[in-house]
Amino acid sequence: MLMVVMYHHINSDDLGLSNEMSLFREHLAYIRDHYHCVLPGDTLSDTSTNVCLTFDDAYFDFYHYVFPLLKEFKLRAMLGVPVKFIGEATNLAADKRLSLKHDEIYQADNYRTHGSFCTYPELQEMVDSGLVRIASHSYTHSNLVEDEVDMEYELGESKRVLEQKLNIKVDTFIIPFGRYNDEVLQAAKKYYQYTMRIGNGINRNFDGVKGLIYRVKGDRLTSPSSIFSLGKLFKYRYKTFIKSFA
Repeated sequence: MLMVVMYHHINSDDLGLSNEMSLFREHLAYIRDHYHCVLPGDTLSDTSTNVCLTFDDAYFDFYHYVFPLLKEFKLRAMLGVPVKFIGEATNLAADKRLSLKHDEIYQADNYRTHGSFCTYPELQEMVDSGLVRIASHSYTHSNLVEDEVDMEYELGESKRVLEQKLNIKVDTFIIPFGRYNDEVLQAAKKYYQYTMRIGNGINRNFDGVKGLIYRVKGDRLTSPSSIFSLGKLFKYRYKTFIKSFA
């Protein structure tokens, strides 16, 4: 069994997309002690549940809060990066970079003036640690179904820039907002080996369900192990079973 978990913020005002730091620390400790942590392409354990940690949007709070925890617990994670929002090095203080409310980040150029996202040097540091794998989260983080977008640019150019800037191979695409259609899926297959979406389902392996890797929402945890309860696991399995025949 492969359970891919999706997170966004730490200590954000948007509780639906965030976790409180102390609880999240306990959550990662629980995963370290009970599960086999993997990334796409890794060999899966036959005797333990495999868990893949994914974080969307590359907010600065990932570098500030999560990356130190990954080092402490010796866990690895995948970070979905929307290229448009990533800048070069900054001298802004951490408290300023963490000061905006979630909705304020996307207003005008607030994310630039406040350094609300990771920078390329920070991404490079995390990549070099061996603990963070970079995925494309498109170029502009647009709704690829409802917005007027250049699909080749959103998927192809985002991959090219990340690979060139960080000297890495990017083989995973995380669909923004989980919205997709056949055009999105075909474009993703053209550029990436793995495609992830929202969906609260469990996968057998990194082939996913019909080529889509389902992720479980890890934001707004109520306890360190809340997403691993028997009731939740049953719902995740049922969702994946239904989708496999849809």
